[in-house]
Amino acid sequence: MSNSFVLVINSGSSSLKFAVIDSETGEALVSGIGECFGLPEAEISWKYQGEKTVEAIPAGGNHHQYAVERVVKLLETLGLSSKFVAVGHRIVAGGETFKGTVKVDENVIQEVERLAELAPLHNKANAEGMRAAMKAFPSLPQFAVFDTAFHQTMPAKAFMYALPYELYEDHKVRRYGAHGTSHYYVSREAAKMLDKPLEKSSFITVHLGNGASVSAVKNGECVDTSMGLTPLAGLMMGTRCGDLDPSVIEFLFRKGWEKDEVFEMMNKKSGFLGVSGVTSDARGVLEEMEAGNSRAKLAFDIFTYRVAKYITSYLAALDSLDGIIFTGGIGENSLPIRREILKNLKLLGFVEDEKGNEDARFGNAGLIATSELLGAKALVIPTNEEWVIASQSVELLNQ
Repeated sequence: MSNSFVLVINSGSSSLKFAVIDSETGEALVSGIGECFGLPEAEISWKYQGEKTVEAIPAGGNHHQYAVERVVKLLETLGLSSKFVAVGHRIVAGGETFKGTVKVDENVIQEVERLAELAPLHNKANAEGMRAAMKAFPSLPQFAVFDTAFHQTMPAKAFMYALPYELYEDHKVRRYGAHGTSHYYVSREAAKMLDKPLEKSSFITVHLGNGASVSAVKNGECVDTSMGLTPLAGLMMGTRCGDLDPSVIEFLFRKGWEKDEVFEMMNKKSGFLGVSGVTSDARGVLEEMEAGNSRAKLAFDIFTYRVAKYITSYLAALDSLDGIIFTGGIGENSLPIRREILKNLKLLGFVEDEKGNEDARFGNAGLIATSELLGAKALVIPTNEEWVIASQSVELLNQ
């Protein structure tokens, strides 16, 4: 048995990825995903020895909890429960408490739950996953890897809000970001692809999924990112509104809305779902747009325009640009969305490589555009947050 296998649990806002990963090679013994949580088409699937199995998730109930319990049963059935030496968990919000990977205990779980106010759609599910895994594998060391940790290198001018300074001193109100594990991984892979020393590189990393964010990465360190105090800020997302005038909240209060109603709407009923009126899933939005749904087309236009705006604004955080990196479920697979974003970057000189863009899907990395003006490339790099989580878990285990 390898002493480097780690069970990785990566719980997103509407999905749960899991894998038994070799932390040295990044290869998966088994991998799977539960997706479309909260929707009628929710399902869980996995690949083992080249064969894929798909199961529907029953309607109702807590889909995150169901998925964790199903993974535990699956690993027992496949005889893999004894194959790994640790469990690694992806946690979205670590605040200023967690600046790196930590070993999980009840105190860590309670702090993750306390920090749920910084990631209301994620941290509670993360804590559920940790408790379920500790119950299932009580003798295994477990580790928490935080999405926010990579962004701790941001300078104060990037992470501070223009609010009274006491709000930061008393309540740590600031920008924390998310998807840090993904931004960390693809920025390093991009440096390898372009044969560029990481410590002399400049990238804008674009993680597009049901949750979406953009980061400016200079010399291997994050210098700015689009998500804020919580993962609600920045880009338009599957169900989240992204940036908006804070006075909208006061306006709705004056119209009689309750506080919980407003934040439920902004977190769970906005974004692709709110604008299209059809679905939170980008694939469904594209299908509706092709069928002539004008609101789906508007959702597509808002999303792609905002991504391009953020990419362009992050040139201010860098001295030069080596590449723009697309990753995440949408970033890796959606040709129409990438193509429209590149069109919106025409003033930056990006010219699409149509064949390269078509080929860089479904797990394939590739070069999709070039800007002679900036001396930069646009790349697609499939993220591998699980490998980062596994390798950092084993690193801490061996200390």
